[in-house]
Amino acid sequence: MLALLGVLVVVLAIACIALGKNVMRIKRDKRRSGLGKPWPIRRVRVEEFDVAFRPGPLGPTRDAEVSFIGKFQVGGVAGGTSDFEAWILAVLARRARVAFEFGTATGKTTYLMARNLPPGGRVVTITLAPEQVAAYADAAGDSTAAGQWARDESAFTTFLYSGSDVEGQITQLFGDSKTFDESPYASQCDLIFVDGSHAYSYVMSDSRKALRMLAPGGVVLWHDYNGPDRAADVYRALNELSAELLLRHIFGTTLVAYRRPASE
Repeated sequence: MLALLGVLVVVLAIACIALGKNVMRIKRDKRRSGLGKPWPIRRVRVEEFDVAFRPGPLGPTRDAEVSFIGKFQVGGVAGGTSDFEAWILAVLARRARVAFEFGTATGKTTYLMARNLPPGGRVVTITLAPEQVAAYADAAGDSTAAGQWARDESAFTTFLYSGSDVEGQITQLFGDSKTFDESPYASQCDLIFVDGSHAYSYVMSDSRKALRMLAPGGVVLWHDYNGPDRAADVYRALNELSAELLLRHIFGTTLVAYRRPASE
């Protein structure tokens, strides 16, 4: 009897440990999804942000039809946008005469934007070349992990768009985005994707430049607004920017969006 009681105590202890871990995981996921304490940037559904995503009686309309490559999970390249996020970018690219991207990485989002541009549209994208990694400029207070991710994503010399029929619509820039001169693009870009280094100083620098480059009515999208637990520098930088800009967190994504008023 005592032996049976001992076994029951052990089983109960194991069950309590497992339950505790599960509760902790649920709390963590709840916090990351924004269901706990509200994040500073208000969440909206994508159809609230842009009419192209408003469904009809049969679901998404042909206004949201794009050429697309999904994200292959098994054995694929780590990181990148989700399929939902990539679809949003591709749809918005349909109206962009000029699109700009901070952070080329594999060139997948570059390709998707270029593939879906209107006739005569073009994409400009910037990344560090592998031999330029030493130029990466850390600043005090930057996440060291974010700096390493940025260096790792600067390893590509061939991109998904390389050799494609849209390569001629893409201008590939190589260099550090902090020293990039954005003045030739001032108020010229209809769509800007900020997905370079996730270190605080880079997010702020890229964002300030993006806002100067944005055309009236144009849209900036930032990637990896993941909350305080992951990509914390992105979270901190965008929360600060939200004090001066009408930013919106797209529900179901890590994207934050801003549209410049068309009357400016």
